[in-house]
Amino acid sequence: MSDMAIEMAGVDKWFGSHQVLTKIDLTVARGEHIVLCGPSGSGKSTLIRCINHLEGTQSGTIRVNGVELGRDGDNVDQIRRNVGMVFQQFNLFPHLTVLENCTLAQRRVRNTSADEAKARAMRFLERVRIAEQAHKYPAQLSGGQQQRVAIARALCMGPEIMLFDEPTSALDPEMVKEVLDTMISLADDGITMICVTHEMGFARAVAHRVVFMDQGQIVENAPPASFFDNPRHERTRAFLGQILNH
Repeated sequence: MSDMAIEMAGVDKWFGSHQVLTKIDLTVARGEHIVLCGPSGSGKSTLIRCINHLEGTQSGTIRVNGVELGRDGDNVDQIRRNVGMVFQQFNLFPHLTVLENCTLAQRRVRNTSADEAKARAMRFLERVRIAEQAHKYPAQLSGGQQQRVAIARALCMGPEIMLFDEPTSALDPEMVKEVLDTMISLADDGITMICVTHEMGFARAVAHRVVFMDQGQIVENAPPASFFDNPRHERTRAFLGQILNH
């Protein structure tokens, strides 16, 4: 099996006549933590959505755990079995309890027995420190709690890779820390992680590399110390000046 969890080479993506990704080359090793940052509209979310074919591409290649993702969706089911994703909005089913949200995909996709699915769900709800809310409905939880449930739900499927698309952007400021703390603990477990975020403290603490995007291109790709203390590109310096002084 490849040492690389994710390999993207020459990836282009258009929405109609607008090119949103241009010649993306990015590799992520197993167990590596990558933070993607950049201004709004720079292509960050589109990039990670291409990894599990939530968005198709027009050219280039994407491999996940050595398996090539075809542009027509070939191998997508095999790839998605190993990739979990957490979105800005929590996407929990409002008519299901927390526990039911965490067992549904296990039972339908993996044909897990009800007892096994429940035990696994409770294990991961404990992991994100929210097991006591298992029998509540999403509307009864805070935003931070709902996002931790969404993380637990993704972990229940046993992914080797986790993709986070601005997981704290929809949260009130006081709820951000509890979600970031959960993600830091996952990083400590050695899971491969790509996170789109503007939380630069998280990037410093967790990332092996910070990837800065602008106008659909990767402009900078460096370890946190180099990225923050000695950025090479003017666009990176301007972005950091704005976000760190915000």
